Amino acid sequence: MKKTRLILVSVVALSAIVVSLPARPQTGPAPAIPFSSDAGFTDYSKWSQQALEAELARRAIIERKVLMPMRDGVGLSTDIYRPKDATGPVPTIFVRTPYNMNSLQGGTLRQVVEAIDRGYAYIGQNERGRYFSEGKFEILGYPRTDGYDALTWIADQSWSNKKVGTLGCSSTAEWQLQLAATNHPAHAAMVPMASGAGIGRVGEFHEQGNWYRGGVPRTLFSIWLYGVDNPLRAQIPEDLDAKTRQYLSQYSDLNPKKPDVTWAKQVWHLPYAEMLTALGEPAGTNEQLIARDRPDDLDWYKGGLYHDNEKWGVPALWYNSWYDVSIGPNLALYDHATKAGVDAETRDNQYAIVGPSVHCAFSALGPDFKSGDRQLGDATMDVNGEVWKFFDRFLKSKTDAFPATTPKIRYFSMGDNQWKTATQWPPKGVTETKLYLRSSGRANSMFGDGKLSFTAPGNEPSDSFAYDPKNPVQTIGGGDCCNGGVVVPGAFDQRPVEARHDVLVYTSDPLTAPVTIAGFVDAILSVSSDAKDTDFAVKLVDVAPDGTAYILDDTILRARFREGYDREVFMEKGKTYKLDFTPMTTANTFLPGHRIRVEVTSSSFPKYSRNLNTGGRNAFEKDGVIANNQVKHSRAELSYIVLPIVK
Repeated sequence: MKKTRLILVSVVALSAIVVSLPARPQTGPAPAIPFSSDAGFTDYSKWSQQALEAELARRAIIERKVLMPMRDGVGLSTDIYRPKDATGPVPTIFVRTPYNMNSLQGGTLRQVVEAIDRGYAYIGQNERGRYFSEGKFEILGYPRTDGYDALTWIADQSWSNKKVGTLGCSSTAEWQLQLAATNHPAHAAMVPMASGAGIGRVGEFHEQGNWYRGGVPRTLFSIWLYGVDNPLRAQIPEDLDAKTRQYLSQYSDLNPKKPDVTWAKQVWHLPYAEMLTALGEPAGTNEQLIARDRPDDLDWYKGGLYHDNEKWGVPALWYNSWYDVSIGPNLALYDHATKAGVDAETRDNQYAIVGPSVHCAFSALGPDFKSGDRQLGDATMDVNGEVWKFFDRFLKSKTDAFPATTPKIRYFSMGDNQWKTATQWPPKGVTETKLYLRSSGRANSMFGDGKLSFTAPGNEPSDSFAYDPKNPVQTIGGGDCCNGGVVVPGAFDQRPVEARHDVLVYTSDPLTAPVTIAGFVDAILSVSSDAKDTDFAVKLVDVAPDGTAYILDDTILRARFREGYDREVFMEKGKTYKLDFTPMTTANTFLPGHRIRVEVTSSSFPKYSRNLNTGGRNAFEKDGVIANNQVKHSRAELSYIVLPIVK
C-alpha cells in the first residue's frame, strides 16, 4: 500500500506497475529454475513516452472517466482500453488504485500497450473517494462490494469474455485479497505483488495491514496516510456529464499538494497519536486507527483487510521480496491460500516468486544486484513475462503458457545467491534447529562476550541494558517501505548500532561448513524488566569474514501482548517472562567463515514507534521512563532462536 531513494520505489508501487527487464544470458552455473524469456511479443521497454502514446492511440479503443455504477449508486472513475483488432470477446486486466491515474506515464503506459498487444482489455479505476471517483474514501476501497460490483460490470460488457485478472503492486494489490474471498465467478486469476498491507491476521501474524508488528505500531503507516488520506478533499459536482468530466480532467487532475514535511524530525513528535494533527491536518483515518488500543480490536475485522478465517477463491501468482515491509505475512497467506482454496483448482494453482529486492522494486533485479551494502550476484527474473504467461493460462485457457509443472515457489537464496524452487513454504526437508543465546553477563555491544551456540547453556548470568525512549536504537535497513525516507530498506551493515551498550550481541563461531536456511525463524526470550511494559526487539544478521553485519530480518514484541493480542498483561519487577515473537522470514546461506548473529534490544526507531515504558496508552502519552531490562539464558530460563535449516 503506501523523497530520497525511497521515492523511486514508491513511484512503482503507486502506479501498480512492475517493468520487466529483458532476459539476460546467465553467467556461471544455471539457476535451479531459469525465468524463461517471454518471446513472440514486442519489447516496449525502450519505447519513448511519445511512441507508446501513439501506439496506444493507433491500436486501442479508449474510453476515459467512465463512471462505473456501484450498488449504492456511487460512480467510480474508470478508464477503459480495448484492442481495436479484436474479433470477439476479450479477457480483461483490471487495476484498481487509490493513486493518481489521470494520465498514463512510464511503466503504466507501457503495461497498457502490452495488454492491448496481447489481446487483452485493460481497465484502470480509482477507488471510491479518490480523484474523479465519487463517494467516501476508505483504505482498500470496499473490495467486497465495490470490487465485486466492478467485476460484475466488466463481465456483463458485450466485449468481455467474462474472465478478469487483477494485477498490481502495493495498494493496487492489497484490495485484491478480500476480493478473492468473495469468489466472484469472473475473477479468473490474480497477481498480487507486495500485498502485505491487505492482510489483517494470518497465522502467527497479527499485523492488521502493516499497522503493527508484535503489537508495536509501525511509523510508516501514519506517514503514508498523510499523503493518501485527504479529509479536506476537493470534489467536482457529481451531476457533470461524461463529456464534461473527461474535458475537466485535461486541465485539473484533482491531485492536491500537501505541505512538505521533514519526516526525520516529525517522527519524533509526542504524543505519537498527534504526529499528523500537530502539522495542522484535520483528524482522519490515522487517528481512527490509532484509537484502537490492541492488534485484535474488533474494529480491525470490519474493513477491507483479509483474515485467515476466510476462504480463498482465485488462482494467484504472488510476488514478494525479502526486504519488503511484510514478507512473513505474505508467505503465510500464500500457505493459507493453498489450504483454504474453495476447490482443488484454486488450491493447486497458487504460485509465488520471492526476490531479494525492496518493496515493489522487482524490475531492479538483474545481474550484479546489490541490496544495501550486500552484493547478491545475478538475481535476474523476467517479471512481466511470468505475469503474462500466468494470465494467458487462466484468462485465455492456454495451458501450455504457464504449465502445471511450473514450480510452486521460486525464491532467491542470499549468500549462495541462487534462485531455488520449493513445493511449499517453508520448503520440505527443513530441520528446525535451536541456537542459544549465551554469555558471562556482558553481551552489551559487539565488543561484549555474547555467544550464539548450538549447545544449551548451564547456569549463566543474565545480560542487562537500559532502554531510554529519548535515545532509541536507530533503524538501519531491513524490511520497510513508504516511510518518507526515514528508513532506507535493504541489507545494510548493522555495526553502527551493534556498537551501542544498549544492544546485546550474540555471535556464533566462524562456520566451517555452509548453513542454509529457508523459512520462518522463531525467537524465544526469557526476560525481565523494572517497567510495567516495554518492547524487546530481535534481529538476525549474517556476519562476513571482514566483519560486515548484513541484516536479514528483524522482529519486535510489546511485552504487554505476550499472552495474546486481544488483551494486555503487564509485567512485575523481579519476575521472568517468556516472550514468543512473531517469526522472522528469510532465505540465506551462511557461508564458511561467516558467523550467525542475533541482536537484542528494546527499540528500532524510526521503523517502530517507541514504547514509553509507562504501561499507559502509549500513543497518547508524552513522557516516558527508562526501562532496565534483562535477557536471561540459563538452564532454567532459556533464550534462543530456531533456524529452519535446509539440508
